[in-house]
Amino acid sequence: MSIVLGYIHEFFEKYLTIPEIYPSDIIEIVVISILVYYIIIWFRKSRAWVLLKGILMLVIFMVVASIFNLTTLLWLINKFLSAGIIALVIIFQPELRRALEQLGKKNVFFKILKFGNNIIEDGISDKSIEEIIRATLEMAKVKTGALIVVARDHDLSQYCETGIDIGAKITSQLLINIFEKNTPLHDGAVIIEGDTIVSATCYIPLSDSTSISKDLGTRHRAGLGLSEVTDSIIIIVSEETGSVSVAREGKLIRYADAAILKSELMKAQTREEVKPKKRFGKGRKRNEESNN
Repeated sequence: MSIVLGYIHEFFEKYLTIPEIYPSDIIEIVVISILVYYIIIWFRKSRAWVLLKGILMLVIFMVVASIFNLTTLLWLINKFLSAGIIALVIIFQPELRRALEQLGKKNVFFKILKFGNNIIEDGISDKSIEEIIRATLEMAKVKTGALIVVARDHDLSQYCETGIDIGAKITSQLLINIFEKNTPLHDGAVIIEGDTIVSATCYIPLSDSTSISKDLGTRHRAGLGLSEVTDSIIIIVSEETGSVSVAREGKLIRYADAAILKSELMKAQTREEVKPKKRFGKGRKRNEESNN
């Protein structure tokens, strides 16, 4: 018994001793924690998150190959990883460039001191959803072509920069006026973040999918293309037929009505556990009950 107690005492002394902690260690822990937090946020709000999941799958494959001693596969993987850093820089070049641009802004340190409070933002409200639906159905009646992008978690700043800043509250009248034919802002996409129309006449990527119906035009291909690379919800109104479509996660819902539009747009509402205002809490509760 004494031998067992001796082993336990030795284990606690060797492995469970509390090291000395200096003020510099605390500063390093805080700085590293903030950097890791913002790196994770950056990955989640960009296309890099999808690429990161692919890299994690590759790492898991390497572990499995190592466990089963698959020497040939391990040799091939090691050769591939020798150029992995250069490949990552090339793959993540657009995201790294935008991250460095954000780092160079004057207010970046003030944002860090807020510990991410600016990251958790309210999603689109019920009133804004109703305004978007009203504008969409009105434009569909008169066959006014429209392309409306409703942002969710992914950062769309690179697409906003291609358009004209609006920064206005969402109203059905404003959306209809923007897409009115032969007006300066009607061409391109409108990008909405929260309850704000951020930008208009934005250029967004076209889908390369060969499965898209030939009777669909550039608006549908653009809406589908953006839904393939971001988590946005895109509403498309056909100028030829007046039909309404919704693109999300690389899929296109055609001939959408008011109910479908509302169901899809409600997915852009926040589900974060924050301290909302009383009336927003009630609206959120109603939305959750309707989803159930």
